[in-house]
Amino acid sequence: MKKSLDEILELTKGSIIVSCQALPAEPLYCEEMSLMPFMAKAAQMAGSKCIRTSSLRDVVAIKEKTGLPVIGLIKRQYEGYDTYITPTMREIDELVAAESDIIALDCTYMKRGNGKTVNKFLEEIRSKYPDIALMADISTAEEGINAWKCGVNLIGTTMSGYTPHSAKTDGPDYELVSSLVNAVSIPVIAEGRVHQPEQAKKMLELGAHAVVVGGAITRPLEIAQRFYKAIESENGKSVCRS
Repeated sequence: MKKSLDEILELTKGSIIVSCQALPAEPLYCEEMSLMPFMAKAAQMAGSKCIRTSSLRDVVAIKEKTGLPVIGLIKRQYEGYDTYITPTMREIDELVAAESDIIALDCTYMKRGNGKTVNKFLEEIRSKYPDIALMADISTAEEGINAWKCGVNLIGTTMSGYTPHSAKTDGPDYELVSSLVNAVSIPVIAEGRVHQPEQAKKMLELGAHAVVVGGAITRPLEIAQRFYKAIESENGKSVCRS
């Protein structure tokens, strides 16, 4: 059963939204059976009140397993498109049919193979589905403000550092979150390279409505790589000191 946007915002205010995703090239991706509902259940037991996930099967399976509202998206690459998060109306239609509570889509200024601007795409979505909740994944304050003016319901900083025109940082983009909080009147969801609880707390202190955490919780390959990278770096320093 879908929850209203107001219900979801009340549940998630000042909290963590856990991202449970596994793509075909990743170790936790299983063709026969998705493992993400189990990740989502663990997140629910820890206190999460909302899950972000990709693919239709995971949207449906996580809602069935947990009963939690889901921010759904579909990652699909088309020739001529630099955007890949819910890039066309096909993905919007599929997520609506799957009863995704919120639909996340790329609202950056990156190239779209059909030649449409993000503004035109959002206009078409609103014309077809005036009542669905949309989360704009953006990479800059300008993109976020533009999406807000186009009528999205939430803004996520998901794409910061992943577009050629956005800031590249090792950690969270605090500046982007702060700028958006002060510029728009809709909830800002902080997302991107949040690896430590202290970083999530800082995002909330800056005014983010909630924080999406994915790789630090649900992607063991990334977690292990961070440990090994830190150890190797320290070992290198020890060699230099000797």
